Amino acid sequence: MRLAPRRSEHVACAGGEEVLAAGEIRFHRGLAGPSVTDVSNQSTGYCPDTTCWTAVEWAFAKAGLNPSAGFTHEAVFRRCTQCGEINLVKEAWCVCVFCEADLPATWNVSPRRLVQLADS
Repeated sequence: MRLAPRRSEHVACAGGEEVLAAGEIRFHRGLAGPSVTDVSNQSTGYCPDTTCWTAVEWAFAKAGLNPSAGFTHEAVFRRCTQCGEINLVKEAWCVCVFCEADLPATWNVSPRRLVQLADS
């Protein structure tokens, strides 16, 4: 897990390393130590699918943190098959804001890969 200030770019934060998930995290500093209060996949640099939660959960576990059961805010990204632009889908309105073509029902921003998470 890599952390950076909110104003930084996820691509720069990755430092050329493999990225399994990207987004924003809010922490709370309590008497028992830090805890996670909010987690989203909001990253316009990587536009991750909501299915990246498994990688987020794994990273939190390795860091000794207990997050919620899923994203507190899910961002839905789709690439338009007509004009190629990436869209942030809001209120389940799957229409391209650039050319008004229908957007795919499933995530298609980049090719999917199967990545095995290990405790090493």
